[in-house]
Amino acid sequence: MLSDAVGDIRELLHAWPLGPYEVEAGPLKTTGPRELIPIHPDFVLVDATGDVDPAEKAARRLALAWETSLPPIVAVVSASTVGRFRFETGADDFLLDDASQEEISARLSFVARRAGHGDDAGVLKVGELTVNPDNYQTYVRGRPLDLTYKEFELLKFLAQRPGRVCDRDLLLREVWGYDYYGGTRTVDVHVRRLRAKLGAEHEALIETIRNVGYRLVPRSREGL
Repeated sequence: MLSDAVGDIRELLHAWPLGPYEVEAGPLKTTGPRELIPIHPDFVLVDATGDVDPAEKAARRLALAWETSLPPIVAVVSASTVGRFRFETGADDFLLDDASQEEISARLSFVARRAGHGDDAGVLKVGELTVNPDNYQTYVRGRPLDLTYKEFELLKFLAQRPGRVCDRDLLLREVWGYDYYGGTRTVDVHVRRLRAKLGAEHEALIETIRNVGYRLVPRSREGL
């Protein structure tokens, strides 16, 4: 939730459902992709219940600058501002501040599906990388990658968390399973193989975080 007027979601949407969403608040005028990408939000709620100009600028700033798959931007408007907010600035939909709990839940679910972020969205896109968990196909700039099962699972796990740092123990546990007794060296070997298959131009998609692990970032070598 981005707002300069309130710090609690229930001050903005009184009927906000207690679950399943965890809400983090940030300033409306200064929050950008750099602050939001590590959080990997399902939605970005923009407070447009007062002055709509900062909300429009925030929506435009995020829509133009976001480096990964853009989460839906939802403007929260009041009865007096709903007709003044311009959605061409980047917002996907709106919520009235007096919306019921049922309407909020239904609206967010609909917006997520429409924007390709629902449970049935399937295909993962990070920069020029596309990962399809349904058919185990992976492409980088339209070029198919020939991956082993574990290479695919590792890349998929990272693609599900773009911008997030995943330590080696987490990757080993989630990709290889609790019953795997090999060391974290296995992760490094598979990352090296993935980078080789991505090619020199795109190997930088998988970034090494020294002494921690790896993360998937939406940029190629030429963008460094």
